[in-house]
Amino acid sequence: MATATKVGHKYQVVIPKTIRDAAGLHVGDYMEANLTNEGILLRPKTLVDRDLNNALKEALADVKGGRMSRPFKSARALVRSLKRPVRHARSMD
Repeated sequence: MATATKVGHKYQVVIPKTIRDAAGLHVGDYMEANLTNEGILLRPKTLVDRDLNNALKEALADVKGGRMSRPFKSARALVRSLKRPVRHARSMD
């Protein structure tokens, strides 16, 4: 699906609509550019915030360590459980 395109005055390149649609690209998506032996390779890129990545790692460690609470039937039940003192951690068997 090769298509010719022109490099603009700010080195911007328009990706043809057929290729954008086939790749599922949208305005604002990030792209990773790599120089290969065959030319420039553009790949869609997902950026993950480092703080979010660290928070997810901590949450996963808590789940694996059994440090999590049961599901709550309502927001009120959740708030009540947060106000109670912690007795002991339950095992996740």
